[in-house]
Amino acid sequence: MARINFGGTNERVVMRSEFPMSKARKVLKNETIAIIGYGVQGPAQALNLKDNGFRVIIGQSPAFKKDWDRAIRDGWVPGKTLFDIEEASRCGTVIQVLVTDAAQRVVWPTIKRQLKKGDAVYFSHGFSIVYKDQTKVIPPPFVDVIMVAPKGSGTSVRRNFLSGAGINSSYAVFQDSTGHAEERCIALGIGIGSGYLFPTSFEHEVYSDLTGERGILMGALAGVMEAQYDTLRKHGHSPSEAFNETVEELTQSLIRLVDENGMDWMFMNCSATAQRGALDWKPKFKAAVMPVFKQLYHRVKTGAETKRVITICGAKNYKQKLDAELATMHNSEMWKAGQAVRDLRPKEKGKGITASTKGVGGRQGN
Repeated sequence: MARINFGGTNERVVMRSEFPMSKARKVLKNETIAIIGYGVQGPAQALNLKDNGFRVIIGQSPAFKKDWDRAIRDGWVPGKTLFDIEEASRCGTVIQVLVTDAAQRVVWPTIKRQLKKGDAVYFSHGFSIVYKDQTKVIPPPFVDVIMVAPKGSGTSVRRNFLSGAGINSSYAVFQDSTGHAEERCIALGIGIGSGYLFPTSFEHEVYSDLTGERGILMGALAGVMEAQYDTLRKHGHSPSEAFNETVEELTQSLIRLVDENGMDWMFMNCSATAQRGALDWKPKFKAAVMPVFKQLYHRVKTGAETKRVITICGAKNYKQKLDAELATMHNSEMWKAGQAVRDLRPKEKGKGITASTKGVGGRQGN
C-alpha cells in the first residue's frame, strides 16, 4: 500500500496502479457476484463490475416493479442474470447487500438462509453491521464480511467510471473467515471503479457517513442556506439577489475553486473585503455550530439516529410523508427562485447536465 500525507498524517491507500484490474480479475475469477437491490448503488456497481469483466447477477424483488424493469432495460435477463433475492443469494459467492438501510433488516433472513461456507457478504455502508442490535443483521461465522463504501451516490459511481476518473472509496473487513477477505474486498473495490481505496472500519465509516449526511453534506448546508436567504429577504433583498448571493455564487464559482485548489487558495484569490470578512466570521460560525455537531455525533454513535431511520423509514406511509416534506422544500420561494436562476444560465452546446444525471444525497442503497 502507498502511504499518502493527509494534512500531516501519513495514511495507507490502495492505488489502482498497485492493484490493477488484472489482479482484481484474478482474485475474483471463480466468484459469482450477486448484487442484491437495484435501486441507487446497485445499478452502478453491477454495471461497472460487468463492464470490467466480472461474473455478475442481480437479486431484485419483482414486487418493486420500477427497479425490476430498470434492471431489464439495463440488459439483465430474467432467469439468466436477473433473479429474485432468494435465488440470487443462493447462486452468488459474493453477496453485495445494496438495498436501503431500512430494507436490509427485512431481506436479511432470506439472504442468511442461502449463505454457504466461504461466501462473502459485502456492504457499502456499515449501518446494518454496526447497529446489529437494532437491525438483527448478524452474519454467520463461516463467511467473510467486507465493505467498500464509495464516496458518492450511485449516479456518481457510474458517471465517474464512464469518464475514466473513478471514485474514491473506503474499505473495511469486519470478519475474515477465509483468510482472503481483504484481498477480495480490495478486488471488488477496484472492480466497481474506485480511483483509490483507503482503509477504515465499519464503525468509523458509518459514524462519519451519518454525521456527514446530516451535517455539512446535506443538512447543515441546506439549513445555513435557508438562514442566509431568509435574512436577506427580511431586509428587502429580492429573491433573485438573495438566491444568487446564497447559492448561485457558491455552486457556480467558489466551490469549484475549493475543489480545484482548496479553501485556503480560494481565500487568497478573492477580494480583500471578502477575505477579511470570511476570516473574521469563520470562527464565529464554527463556535455556533460546534455544539450541534457534538450532539449529532453523539446521537449517531449511540444509535439514536439509527433508531429514527428504522422507525420512520420503515413505516407504511413513509413515502407519502417524504413526498410532502420534499414538496415543501421544492415549493419554497428560495428554490423556486433557484429554478428561475438556473433557467437563465447560458447553455453550452453538448455540455448540459440534466437532473437525471446529477448525483444527489445519500449513497448506499437509498
